[in-house]
Amino acid sequence: MRVPDSLTTLDTMAIGTAGYTAMLCVLAVQEHGVKPADGPVLVTGASGGVGSFAITLLTKLGYEVVAVTGSESEHAWLKSIGASSIMAREEFSRPSMPMEAEQWPAVIDSVGGQTLACVISQTRYNGVVAACGLAGGFDLPATVMPFILRNVRLQGVDSVNAPIERRQVAWKALGDMITAKDLEPLYEIASLEDVPELAAQIMAGTLSKRRVIKIG
Repeated sequence: MRVPDSLTTLDTMAIGTAGYTAMLCVLAVQEHGVKPADGPVLVTGASGGVGSFAITLLTKLGYEVVAVTGSESEHAWLKSIGASSIMAREEFSRPSMPMEAEQWPAVIDSVGGQTLACVISQTRYNGVVAACGLAGGFDLPATVMPFILRNVRLQGVDSVNAPIERRQVAWKALGDMITAKDLEPLYEIASLEDVPELAAQIMAGTLSKRRVIKIG
């Protein structure tokens, strides 16, 4: 499909699947009716591609964002791209009660597993959780209680098989919102020779920011 004229090819690759998926998640939050005045939106996996783009997008739309990460070294970077506060991953990877204190009008989760179950239990009445990843596991050790007692909505977000009309909406929104300056903190350019080392960092969970590979 055609990307917006406002985005260069470099911009488009810097956004990539992660930024596009993050935009789909943000659209899910907006379409559920959650507004900036409703309170902070929680973003898990905040140091990753989807999480960091979600923070950037939500911040540009006026939302307050609370970021969840397991990387203490990334706290300053996450705040620089818009997070108002940081919470430790361990606060959400623990076994949770079926329902806990209501905190979040909306959550964007790219982790899955116990983290997803925990954030669901903390979502406010009539809130929404946009789930797009399973880095922390594909199981969901939760109960139906938040759904039937708090009217919580769990919205799955799939970027791979989204219809062309949905893709066009997401990319138009990205083109309208994102500038080259917004992208600068989110990616770095690397060479093809860097790929083995970058792959090792990905497997070790130590790589932050996206990489655009320059060929030639």
